[in-house]
Amino acid sequence: MDKIKVVIIDEQAFFRAGVHQVLSERPEFDVIDCDTTQDPLGTIDANLPDVVLLGSDLATLSGLELCRKITRHYPNTKVIVLSPDPNDEELFEVIRTAAVACLSKSATGDDLASTITRARNGEYPINDSVITRPTVAKHVLEQFEEVASMGKAMENVVAPLTNRETQILKHIANGNSNKQIARILQISEQTIKNHVSAILRKLNANDRAHAVALALRSGWISAEGTL
Repeated sequence: MDKIKVVIIDEQAFFRAGVHQVLSERPEFDVIDCDTTQDPLGTIDANLPDVVLLGSDLATLSGLELCRKITRHYPNTKVIVLSPDPNDEELFEVIRTAAVACLSKSATGDDLASTITRARNGEYPINDSVITRPTVAKHVLEQFEEVASMGKAMENVVAPLTNRETQILKHIANGNSNKQIARILQISEQTIKNHVSAILRKLNANDRAHAVALALRSGWISAEGTL
């Protein structure tokens, strides 16, 4: 089974080192450190991790805002927010970012490892937190009611493509296969497949040709220069 690729984003070097050591002792994880001066989105784009561990208490930028950007631009990457002491208000805000879990920074290594594994497997451990927080559950229900009242307008919302995804989509428009694109960009074919999967999901496209048509219509790529 492939290892679970995890990126740790936090300003506190000591905290990152501790989490890195705990996870590195487990053979199922491949761990990458990233502080906020290293262009977190660039690190994610280069590595396409399965899971991001994101500190919420960032001084140089909002941890929750960064979480929104990650979940929007990289839908295949699951985000677990780590907070010093998550209260009801913060938990609700974390839910709104589309993070899959919110853990205290004092959580045990076993709890962290279990949550990462569950997230990678498509689960939403954050639901467990909602069940035990009546106030948060009430806010979530109200939020759902508000979204439902907006009708189908939400169906047309499309997440923007990253620069790399736009680049790959242009190569697709030129008739290149995943293998050819991987050779052109000098990255692995699996990475290309991951990007293509994200592109299809973001554009609500049925296949590669549909994605190209949608991108051309929206002006994200130009017909000029395509074959």
